[in-house]
Amino acid sequence: MTINPNSFYESLNESGFNFFAGVPDSLLKDLCACIFENTPPGHNIITANEGNALGMACGYHIATGNYGVVYMQNSGEGNIINPLLSIADPDVYSIPMLLLIGWRGEPGVRDEPQHAKQGKVTCELLDCMGVPYQVLDDNWQIQLAHSLEIMRNRSCPVALVIRKNTFEKYEFKVKDNGSPLSREQALEIILSNLDEDDFIVSTTGKTSREIFEIREARSQDHAHDFLTVGGMGHTSSIAFGMAIGTKKNIWCIDGDGSFLMHMGAFPIIAQNAPDNFKYILNNNGAHESVGGQPTVALCIGISAILRACGFEVVYEASTPDEIKTGMEVVRKKPKAALVITTHQGSRIDLGRPTKTPQENKTVMMAQFESYR
Repeated sequence: MTINPNSFYESLNESGFNFFAGVPDSLLKDLCACIFENTPPGHNIITANEGNALGMACGYHIATGNYGVVYMQNSGEGNIINPLLSIADPDVYSIPMLLLIGWRGEPGVRDEPQHAKQGKVTCELLDCMGVPYQVLDDNWQIQLAHSLEIMRNRSCPVALVIRKNTFEKYEFKVKDNGSPLSREQALEIILSNLDEDDFIVSTTGKTSREIFEIREARSQDHAHDFLTVGGMGHTSSIAFGMAIGTKKNIWCIDGDGSFLMHMGAFPIIAQNAPDNFKYILNNNGAHESVGGQPTVALCIGISAILRACGFEVVYEASTPDEIKTGMEVVRKKPKAALVITTHQGSRIDLGRPTKTPQENKTVMMAQFESYR
């Protein structure tokens, strides 16, 4: 049996949960869409990272006495450890809240390799942190009531771990931002304008999947591409470290959700980046890979932020010719960045990389070795 998102949402409201914050997850996308469309303005915050969301839930409870819900993929457990244990824990401020955690990589359930380890330790991490939890099932009303009872009696965070296909489909209409280009069209242009010895570090989600398929369609190998299939928000740091270790050009192809998640890395990168670090940001204003809910990236001055961090040249593009020109500018200039605006949307038949992360690493390291 699957759970109707509206019914679950109504039960949350009736139980006193009236503030929501978090990072959308593919396993929770139908519930997240329901929350997005039914929660009053200002009471559902799509955050840069999960630790921010937990902090907001803490502040909201202190100001109101009411309870917050923090939603996340299980990869976000890493981002909540510090605020959970040093602020919300019963040994510190003892702040009640409900964590909704999508269980990617559940043992025995087929999933992508980047979720394997996280899936194995999802519940162990909650045990280690002393967070009472239940794995959501058909008795979800009883489980929700039990979670609320524990949360109130102990004044502590509690969690519901949510398996794949737990929620029924919820129709969510993605807003068109008016950009003429899709992300894949932009990536086709980017890859066509790279030199043979250039390297790519691409962000998690559909960006890396599309790059892999473009290479396959062109019968090209993958030795120059590092696909950051996990670790959202760390693409730029991986590319920065790679650029320090080689004289070859390293093109970081980032996404707006990734950029926002750990934006604090950018002043450090910009102030220290070698000339071969080349930064491209694709901005479609959405967490497209996990359901299409919006980020704030189309509402803020990303180019101004990059300049303030220390990028001396930031070129903006939204057409094929502008992307080509922007790449030439970034190639020739140190501390330069290209910001591309695209619309949401990907092929229905978009596949996933058929090479393992270890295979990806091995061929790439061999390629670097050949250039030394």
